[in-house]
Amino acid sequence: MSKGIGECAVTLEDVALILGLPTDGLPVTGMTLSSFEALEAECLHQFGVAPRKSECRGSCIKLSWLRDLKENLPLTDEVGIQRYVKCHIMLLIGTILFGDKSGAAGVHWKFLPLLREFGSIIQYSWGSACLAHLYRALCRASRVDCKGIDGPLTLLLGWAWMRLPYLSPVPREPRSFPLANRWRNWERGDRRYRYMKLADFRKAFDELQEGEEGQVCFN
Repeated sequence: MSKGIGECAVTLEDVALILGLPTDGLPVTGMTLSSFEALEAECLHQFGVAPRKSECRGSCIKLSWLRDLKENLPLTDEVGIQRYVKCHIMLLIGTILFGDKSGAAGVHWKFLPLLREFGSIIQYSWGSACLAHLYRALCRASRVDCKGIDGPLTLLLGWAWMRLPYLSPVPREPRSFPLANRWRNWERGDRRYRYMKLADFRKAFDELQEGEEGQVCFN
């Protein structure tokens, strides 16, 4: 976490520790095509099957199609295993790394070409792209007419819970890596902030005195 006078920010180191993503390597970039025919051809090439138009939303493949495909893939050979892993990665991209305001209904197929060479997937700087996506989402959320936020909110929430532990649930697996696993299947229980509202947190932060960082007290 970078520190200045009254500021902090999510860094590449945070991304690597919280999500376990590589933060150096090849850039996550490429052509963006919108035709269904191109989407269909790419899916046929990588999965051996392709979604119907009703199983897509514009240039996005519905996550339900990817989930069904993943559950029904035979894991009897290397090809089946690789297709299974690619489905899992696409689901992570659509829900955790590059989610949007669609409610995690689909994932843009533009990421598929990056998965063509199975052994090269790890060579991409997924962490850098994820952080850039978060910054863009935060910029959009700061606009006066914005009513919601998208992006890698798991990263943002994990970062906030690490830096502001008095706000976080009790970690289930405190020694786990990636660090986001600390709160896997967490429950609020009877934590004292359970029934608090945004105004309560703002008031507590406003009342902080010099030297009390990380010691917010809720009555």
